Amino acid sequence: MRATREETTHRQRPWEERIIDSGPEEAERPSRPLPEAVRQGVVEAAAELIGALPHDEVPAPLRPFARFERRKRAKLAGHPIAALLEKDDAFRLRAAGPLREAQPELVEAVESRDVPPAADPVTVAVIAYLLRPRGWTGLVEAAREELERSASASEEEAAERRIAELRDEVAAARAARAGELEKLRGELRDSKAEVSELRRKLHEARTKAKSAQDRAESLAVDTARDLAAARDSTAAADKEMRRLRGRLGQAEAAAEAARRASREGRNVDDVRLRMLLDTLVDAAQGVRRELALPSTIARPADAVGAVEPGKQAHRALPGRALSDNDPQLLERLLTLPQVHLVIDGYNVTKTGYGELPLADQRTRLLSGLGGLAAQTRAEVTCVFDGAELDTPVAIAAPRGVRVLFSHPGQTADELIGELVRAEPPGRAVVVVSADREVADAARRAGARPAPSTLLLRRLGRS
Repeated sequence: MRATREETTHRQRPWEERIIDSGPEEAERPSRPLPEAVRQGVVEAAAELIGALPHDEVPAPLRPFARFERRKRAKLAGHPIAALLEKDDAFRLRAAGPLREAQPELVEAVESRDVPPAADPVTVAVIAYLLRPRGWTGLVEAAREELERSASASEEEAAERRIAELRDEVAAARAARAGELEKLRGELRDSKAEVSELRRKLHEARTKAKSAQDRAESLAVDTARDLAAARDSTAAADKEMRRLRGRLGQAEAAAEAARRASREGRNVDDVRLRMLLDTLVDAAQGVRRELALPSTIARPADAVGAVEPGKQAHRALPGRALSDNDPQLLERLLTLPQVHLVIDGYNVTKTGYGELPLADQRTRLLSGLGGLAAQTRAEVTCVFDGAELDTPVAIAAPRGVRVLFSHPGQTADELIGELVRAEPPGRAVVVVSADREVADAARRAGARPAPSTLLLRRLGRS
């Protein structure tokens, strides 16, 4: 089988024998690259040969392109085919085979250097390049010159056609310009007549406008005089109206202030009275529990004789006889009925955790006060100094804790004094502050002062 394949491989076609027997080639080389048309013809001839060869006879670099259609093969494999034709003389001679079969007379004419004058110079150059007889480079150069002459002639013909077209366009443009020029001249004459008419109308309008302006100026003088008089009278009336409105506003403000004071007085008195009543009720219940007093004078069961259990000794009221630094002071005070705990906020936070930013100080203190209010059910008010604040501070107050900032220009000490004085006499009020002036003022107002350290200690245990 191998012998059969080798016999098939080495079997030569008739036109291959003629190519081989055509004689030795001279080592001629073209001085310039092949013209593009000649190069394309050479590549297409080789591409056609590749399609006709068995797969194993196709040169290895060109086998990937053998399955393509001839034109696509020539387009994609153009550079590899051209390189192989230049290096592989056997492949180049085989590529001339289809041309020898298709145009045998022209091939013989090229080999004998007797090329017919009417032959296509590109085809002659392709055959000469593939067969390379003696003087083949001259045939290629002759084809190059013919192609250049054809291209030059084509360019000259195109230039002449373009010149003719431009001349026609110039003539048409001149004719159109002449018509347009005549049209513009007519429009210019009409415009001049229209301008003359407009000038006449403008002169008449100016005359009428001057007359109207004179009348308007005279009327403006009279109007200005009347307007000045009206303004004087209006100013006097406005002045009197403002004076009357001011007196009316003062009267209304006084009446509203009187009504508000009356309402607020009644409301404040009612609240103070209710708070005092609740305090008295809680205090009475506490005293009754402390002294073990019966709720009524006698009940039917009291008449039944029996042995009664022993009674506990009476306890003292919370907070009596305790110094300000006694650890039990705050605990006792928080057990008082309806007690109101007022805290000097920044005084407590700076005593306990002054290294924190103010916002963190407020958050930590209010968090502890929320738990204290839930445990003791006492009324808790925390006062912060807002004298230097431009806008209110946003704070989420815990449940049961009232948070207040003093007004601009007012200190927290002054606001604490107002809170103590607002409570009815007899209600238990505890002021927590390490400031001696605040403690003394609270004591004078009837409140019980407690140092900040006691509150911090109590919050630390919560």
